[in-house]
Amino acid sequence: MELGASGMFVRAQTVGTVLCCICGVAMAPNPANMCVRCLRSNVDITEGLPRRGAIVHCPECRRYLHPPSTWVPADPESKELLAFCLRRLSKLLTRLVRLVHAEFVWTEPHSKRLRLKLRVRREVLRGAILEQSHLVELTVQHQLCPACSRAHPDPDRWSAAVQLRQHVAHRRTFFFLEQLILHHGAAARALRVAEDDRGLDFFFGSRSHAHKFVDFISGVVPVRSRYDKQLVSHDPKSNVYNYKHTFSVEICPICREDLICLPADVAPNLGRLVICTKISNSISLLDPFTLQSAFLDARQYWRVPFKALLSSRQLVEYIVLDIEVTEATVRGSLASAQVARVSDYGKNDNIFTVRTHLGHLLNPGDYALGYDLHGADSNDLEIDLPDAVLLKKSYEEKRRIRSGKHASKKRNTEYEFSRDLEEKPELRLSISLYSNKDYRPSEMASKAGGDNVPSVPLGDLLADLDLSD
Repeated sequence: MELGASGMFVRAQTVGTVLCCICGVAMAPNPANMCVRCLRSNVDITEGLPRRGAIVHCPECRRYLHPPSTWVPADPESKELLAFCLRRLSKLLTRLVRLVHAEFVWTEPHSKRLRLKLRVRREVLRGAILEQSHLVELTVQHQLCPACSRAHPDPDRWSAAVQLRQHVAHRRTFFFLEQLILHHGAAARALRVAEDDRGLDFFFGSRSHAHKFVDFISGVVPVRSRYDKQLVSHDPKSNVYNYKHTFSVEICPICREDLICLPADVAPNLGRLVICTKISNSISLLDPFTLQSAFLDARQYWRVPFKALLSSRQLVEYIVLDIEVTEATVRGSLASAQVARVSDYGKNDNIFTVRTHLGHLLNPGDYALGYDLHGADSNDLEIDLPDAVLLKKSYEEKRRIRSGKHASKKRNTEYEFSRDLEEKPELRLSISLYSNKDYRPSEMASKAGGDNVPSVPLGDLLADLDLSD
């Protein structure tokens, strides 16, 4: 009898014992009627569980491969690494046993082995619950992840190369093409990229990756390509040939804003003197004297190839003295304008009367960029050349005031590309632009803030990336 909490005596309850059905030891009753020792000797709950395995580790970035293509960062013997290893075993563990506890067993840092001690639980023999320890050894296999493989390529490992060339004096097309490649991830499979005097070389691990890259280039600029292959090795026993493949891709030398003298049979609806307004998978041409336009695809261009008469490097700045619109259409306005070269203004009386397609943009006192053809020899072209061909409205003077810098005698390609992005919104649709949080405008730029100079609106900038990252 025992004294209870209420002060009354209660009868004490005793737990009965039974004998183990195998060894006869007295024990507390359970559904199997066996002691723990006999139960473990007759039932192995770890049967079917893996004791060995393998995981893939990148030694450069210290990440582990979670098939099929996810790389997980984890430090040695960390919680993240333990969770990664258990995820690799989770399907088999949940189907057979229940995981109760897991921990690492120490191994040498350079042994390329990971040992996990698991505590598992399972129901056996009519509802009896049994726990048991289980040791799993994982072999660490070193392999570079795709990102590290591209960052540390083997120069002799490539099997296909794409040689991208354009025979022009500037790289404006390559700047724009580079942004397209980055925006679409077209060269994500490239092992490395090398710069050449006339272009770029892209090296790939397989011919299919190089061919896919050539297809992308062909879809954004007019090109012609040639394919060659060179035998590297041959195994006569297995009849296996090892080749290195080369794709030679040439971009048409026509660039945006070029002045072109067309061959007579290329575009019958246009005059001989035209302006290239856009380069995509086709060449957009505009007759500045009639506002007629035409498009040439790569096949049409390479059938009768031609070069530019003058490029944007040879643009001259003019000041508009007077302008009169003669014809207004939905494509623009034709006008008769009196212009003078800025370099001659105030020095001589050279004034030119020209026909222009910029009647809807120019006003007296504005500046314009154009091609100076005054005094040019037209005998080889067999056409009458005007004194000047105005290309577009110029904001150079206002930009110089805004930036607080003096005019540079030599325009660099990067400046021209930045200027194109500011003036042509359609170019910004296919590339990614980001804001620079550390940028502070100069005092001169703040004073010239209302000068209507074209610029990239803040709404077009992607704010989710900081350039300092």
